[in-house]
Amino acid sequence: MTFVSVPKSGTLALNEKSQSLAASGRPIYRFGFGESPFPPPRHVQKALRKAALRKDYTAVAGLPELRARIADFHTEVDGYPIDAEQVLVAPGSKPLLFNCMQAFERAEVYVPAPAYVSYAPMAKLARHQAIRIQTSYDARWRITPEALEEAIARHSKPGREKLLALNYPGNPDGLTYSRAELLALAEVLRRHHVWALSDEIYALLHHQGRHVSLASIYPERTLVSTGLSKWCGAGGWRLGALIMPADAPVELHDALIGLGSELYSCAPTPVQAAALAAYELDKRTHRFLRAQRQILSATGCVVHSAVLAAGLRVHAPQGAFYLLCDFSCFADLLLSRGIQRDIELCDSLLTEAGVALLPGSKFGLPARALTARLAYVDFDGAAALTTQRAQEDILPHAKKMLAGIAALDNWLN
Repeated sequence: MTFVSVPKSGTLALNEKSQSLAASGRPIYRFGFGESPFPPPRHVQKALRKAALRKDYTAVAGLPELRARIADFHTEVDGYPIDAEQVLVAPGSKPLLFNCMQAFERAEVYVPAPAYVSYAPMAKLARHQAIRIQTSYDARWRITPEALEEAIARHSKPGREKLLALNYPGNPDGLTYSRAELLALAEVLRRHHVWALSDEIYALLHHQGRHVSLASIYPERTLVSTGLSKWCGAGGWRLGALIMPADAPVELHDALIGLGSELYSCAPTPVQAAALAAYELDKRTHRFLRAQRQILSATGCVVHSAVLAAGLRVHAPQGAFYLLCDFSCFADLLLSRGIQRDIELCDSLLTEAGVALLPGSKFGLPARALTARLAYVDFDGAAALTTQRAQEDILPHAKKMLAGIAALDNWLN
């Protein structure tokens, strides 16, 4: 018998391994799994409890009133007009991104390296070619218009649609794109009629609240994915949304609805009802977002400084809750310990120092580049929300993470 070969998601596998080691009594510093540390707002929790007995199926695209609420919400925060008919709701953003790929019969999926771990496997499952566009530390892990142009020239074939998967603020690097950078990329996208899968799941966690949606610059072919998992602290609730172009082909819309009807029917109805409260852009939502940004910005600064002090190369984060650490300056030391690849590096760190990091090769970087992602979310988000958000006020909440970086420093030095 022959089966499709799809390894378990690297983030989920590392989380399970870390939990197993912690259960055995070992101290584990959990920098591997990127889950929001914050609880959903109380009024959103209350809305979920109130809707718990709802068991009806909704339309595949989601509750009409929720689609309208999401459209109004993102019209305001992203600054371009969105209609409810452009919005599709699903159990998480992953199915929506995968279905966007499946909706095309023949396509080339261009994926930055690094990029979120699931894009390339999704392309493979959709029977498309995944084409990596390598970046570098010196380029701040950003793809450039020149690199995109070169990749298209080298790999594009007649009769195939072109898709670019773009995630920013980014997982695994915590960096974003400026408006000028997006404008330059959009010129290439427009010239080659590329569909952009703009994964903006961390948009509302831009540390300064200055996210620029690609759809505001390249509206004709940008599909924006978002959801509750990151900004609302509701990852396990599984509520994602897709914002389609206003003039998207009817065939694309129908394909996405058809795929959704066969794969998931609809998003959980109680969660959709709770999402109505989450997407109400009132004072409570503004306060919640502002508090998270302040906490994550201060935490990111503290952790970034500690990682730099340990001797690693790493850029300061601009959004989300990740750092992409470059261990290449320790290559000779690591080689003396028999470590040449990032997987060996992360395995040794976990087993010998209890530090859980995710190898950069899981995100498409060369294994010998010796990179690893650090997620700075191992703190009590509920407690942090009740304190001041200046950097000195964050230190008590970051105590365990700083201990983990000290363990990393001791292991290296």
